[in-house]
Amino acid sequence: MVSMLALAAPAGASAAGSVGASATSAATTPPAGASAAGSVGASATSAATTPTTTTPTTPATPTTPTTPTTPTTPVAPPAAVAPPAAGHLRISLDGVFGVDSRNVTVTSRALRLNGVATPFVPGQVVVVHISSGRRLVKSETVKLLRSRGGTYGHFSIQFSSGSAANLTITAVHAATPQQVRAVAASQKVDVVAPVAGPGSSGMFVSLIQSRLAALDYAVPQDGVYDELTQNAVLAYRKVRNWPRIFTLDSAVVNGLLTGVGTFQVRYPKDGRHVEADLTDQTLALINGSKVYRIYPISSGKPSTPTVLGRFSVYRRTPGYLSDGMYYSNFFYTGYAIHGYDPSPTYPASHGCLRLPIDEAIDVYNWIVLGTRVDVYYGAA
Repeated sequence: MVSMLALAAPAGASAAGSVGASATSAATTPPAGASAAGSVGASATSAATTPTTTTPTTPATPTTPTTPTTPTTPVAPPAAVAPPAAGHLRISLDGVFGVDSRNVTVTSRALRLNGVATPFVPGQVVVVHISSGRRLVKSETVKLLRSRGGTYGHFSIQFSSGSAANLTITAVHAATPQQVRAVAASQKVDVVAPVAGPGSSGMFVSLIQSRLAALDYAVPQDGVYDELTQNAVLAYRKVRNWPRIFTLDSAVVNGLLTGVGTFQVRYPKDGRHVEADLTDQTLALINGSKVYRIYPISSGKPSTPTVLGRFSVYRRTPGYLSDGMYYSNFFYTGYAIHGYDPSPTYPASHGCLRLPIDEAIDVYNWIVLGTRVDVYYGAA
């Protein structure tokens, strides 16, 4: 019986057992009314069971005190760059001679090229090229020099050509930050060999004729080395007191190109007049102090000398006279200025002033009745 009671409890005990079971259940799972407390209890239990780990805060690294900055001077804006200056360049030649609108000189004679650049800018250079056709003869870089007033730059170079050539000279200023590019108008020069003789023609003969005319010698301008040109060369040699021949040598060429050797007027107050210098054996037609033309003459030989003094033309006879006088201008009794063949390089007349026969008409046409004629010996 006792066993049975132990195995099968009474009904009242069953309720108590249920309550015990409920209590056990309540201890495990709290009732709904007690859920908040149970949650707190559970949280407390959980807190008590698993402690919270707090990560310690790393101490802040102390900062280095900032060094005060030094005040800086404000940077000025860059200055405006000035634009390059304008530029103009021109060149010219010294030592050349104008013949038929061309520049002409002779071989081995020095020429000078002059250049001017405006405005003047310091430090600028010009490149000069001298060419013969496509061949470069000379190239030179020259520095521009300041003019006295500073308004322009200038340069000068000397050159020559040892052989005949047609030269072209150019000058260029290349563009720089300070000045624009400038190109001069080119210059041209014909360099000719100084050789000519009777019957020859060409640029050199034209040059000699133009230089003789520039010194007032009677000479044609046709580029042909004829008798009239030879007469002018003879007259030039006489004025220079050189041997009285017709040869066109280097001394004559140099003298003509240098521009020396003209007739010296003795009586400028005589107005339109003629002077005959028996020392030089030359005759000049003169307006006041300005020589118009110079001719070679042959005066009286020692046995029949020409009269000296100051005279006036009183009679004129065109054409030939019976004794061969040609276009005669009488200034004292039978003494006259006239053409005659021959008219040698030395005194050979009977006292008249002989001209080469092909010069007589020009002289005759210049003289008028009353023209003063002065005859004298000049300085030897």
